[in-house]
Parts: sequence; structure tokens; C-alpha cells
Amino acid sequence: MSDTHFKDRHVVVVGGTSGIGRGIAEAFAAAGASVWATGATEAEVARANEGAPLNLRFMSLDVRSDDAVLAHFAAFGQLHVLVNCAGIIKRGEEHDPRVFAQVLDINLNGTMRTCSAARALLKASEGCIVNTASMLSFFGGGLVPGYSASKGAVAQLTKSLAIAYAADSIRVNAVAPGWIATPLTQSLQDDSARAAAILARTPLGRWGTPADVAGPVMFLCGPQAGFITGTVLPVDGGYLIT
Repeated sequence: MSDTHFKDRHVVVVGGTSGIGRGIAEAFAAAGASVWATGATEAEVARANEGAPLNLRFMSLDVRSDDAVLAHFAAFGQLHVLVNCAGIIKRGEEHDPRVFAQVLDINLNGTMRTCSAARALLKASEGCIVNTASMLSFFGGGLVPGYSASKGAVAQLTKSLAIAYAADSIRVNAVAPGWIATPLTQSLQDDSARAAAILARTPLGRWGTPADVAGPVMFLCGPQAGFITGTVLPVDGGYLIT
């Protein structure tokens, strides 16, 4: 990939104040893009903006709100890349239908809202979208039926939008991270038995990092992936094949 490919490109990373999203936002910024990353609350946005480079700015966005999402993208004059990373997980609580619905509204409906709101901008630039699926797009999760259902649906949404948006010259792909060391997985990292089982099943024998996911995302947004759309790319250290 050319070192200058993303220079002066405009990128939005939804859910980019921490974890995988933060790693992706920082990678695009380091490549010279102008990056706007969103967070759910003003407090996390304020923390993220402290010390951030000038070409990486953080803004608050409630992906549950149609009006907020539409207003967010209406403020942009141009957009080349949309990366959707906003998501929640409520281990042990998602069998409650109300919690189940909350998880789907953020993880799935939020992704659809941002894709739809960004479509006209991406059509104008012949841009691309990368959504965040999961290993639980392929497996069930007894403690997280809402998260698993939402991520399975994100994979299918990605394929469906790839077909629908192709006429607009917008490519739509997804990454499916495995076990990545982020705040979202901190409780599992801290559980020695669970962590040992995860690492024993992962052929590469380690937790992934946000940077491990950022590279594949940038590939999918770059010129080498110009004929790739509708794919769901596992980034899992081999977990899926064992």
C-alpha cells in the first residue's frame, strides 16, 4: 500500500474512543487521514481528545438516535471511509429481552443507521465501509445471546449492503476479530482459567491487539482491496479453524 494513499482522506470511526476502534482511528491518523472518531459520552470523548494529534478528533454520537446519526453525517462535506466499531456486551444479562433489545439496537441497528446516513457521501467519493463482526458471528454464546445475534446479523448486513451499495461504487466489508486485549475483554483476561482456554485454542498463542485489527481494516479500505466486497475477514490468530 502506498504510504500516501490515505493522506487527506476523510475517515469516520464510530466507536473509536477505546479498544479496537481507537486502534483503527490512530492507524488512519498516522497514515495521514483526517479522522473523526465517536464515543458514546462527552466524558469519554473529552478524555480521548487529550493529547490526540490534530488530524484525529473525537466527537460524541448516540448511534441509537436516528436524528443524531443523520445530523452527524450531514456536517461532513466529504467522506471516504466509514468504520463501524460501536458495540456493547452484557455478559449474563442478555437473556432479559430488554437488555437483548438494547444490545441489538447499538450493535446492529446502530451500524445500519450509520451506513445509511453515510451512503450519499461515500457514493460521491466511491468510498468504503468496514463493519465489525466477531467470532460470535460464527459461534453461539450462551451468556451473550444478544451480542451473538447482533454480530451474526452484522455479518449478513455487510453482505447485503455490499450488494445494495455496489451500484454506488461503495465497497462494504467486515472484520471479525477474535480475542483482542481491550477493555471489552478485560474480565476474561483477568480470569486465569478462561484466558488459558482461549490461548490454548488460538494457534498463534496470544491475545490480539487493536493494531492487529487496524492493519486488515486499512487493507480493506485500500487500493489492493479494490475488487473485494461483501467479505467477513476473521482476524483471530487462527481461533476459527481449530
